[in-house]
Amino acid sequence: MSFQNKVALITGGTSGIGKATAILLAKQGAKVVVAGRREEQGNAVVDTIKAAGGEASFVKTDVTQEEDVKNLVAETVKRYGRVDIAFNNAGVEAVGPVNEFTAEEYRKVFDINVLGVFLSMKYEIQQMLRQGGGAIINTSSIVGHIAMPGASIYIASKHAVEGATKTAALEFAQHGIRINAVAPAATATDMIDRFAGEEGSEGRAALASLHPMNRLATVEEIAGAVAYLASDAASFTTGISLPVDGGYLAK
Repeated sequence: MSFQNKVALITGGTSGIGKATAILLAKQGAKVVVAGRREEQGNAVVDTIKAAGGEASFVKTDVTQEEDVKNLVAETVKRYGRVDIAFNNAGVEAVGPVNEFTAEEYRKVFDINVLGVFLSMKYEIQQMLRQGGGAIINTSSIVGHIAMPGASIYIASKHAVEGATKTAALEFAQHGIRINAVAPAATATDMIDRFAGEEGSEGRAALASLHPMNRLATVEEIAGAVAYLASDAASFTTGISLPVDGGYLAK
C-alpha cells in the first residue's frame, strides 16, 4: 500500500492508534497532519515522523469545537493542497453502570465520540467534494456491534458512529468518497490502562482472556487495518465497519 503524494489528516493523532497510524501512513509516503488537543505530544509525533524521513505537521484541535475542526481542514489544505485520507480517531471512554452516569459524563462522551466525528466528516466531505473524492475512516469499536455491561454511554456512542458512518457512505458513494469504520477490540493503549490496568495486572489478563487469541491488539495492528481502508486496495469498499478483534465477534 503506497500513499505517495497523498495527504492524510488524523484526529486523536497524539497517542495510541492515531499516533501509530500517522507513523505508518507517513512511512508509506503520505504527508500527515496530526490533530489533537495536546500540543507537546502532537509535536513529538511530528518529530518522530520527520526523523524517519517523512513529512508531517501538527494542528491543535478540539473536535468538539466546530471552528477548530473547520480550521483543521482549511489548514491542511493550505499546507498540502488537499485531503485524500481522513482518520477520525479522537475518542474518550466512560465506565460504570447506567444508573450512576451523569448528564455531564454523557455530554462529554457524545461530544467527543459522536459530535467530533460528525463535525470532522462535515468539513472533510466538503473538501473532498471540491477535489473529486477521498477516503474517510472513523474509529468505532467492537462494542459498536454488540453490548456489554458497564460502559453504556461509551457503547451507545460507538453505535452512533456506526450509524453515521454507514449513512454518510450511502450519501456520498457516487461522489468518489469512501467512508468506513474500523472496529477494534481491546487494544494496548492508555485508554485500556485506565480501564483494565497496566501490563501484567489481573484486570489486563482478564480482558485479554475474553479474546480467542488470548491477547490484546497492538496499535500497529489497528493502524494496518486503517491503512487498508484508506488505500486503493479497498477501492470498492464503503459503508462497512471492519472488526480487528482477535476473533471476539466470532464467539
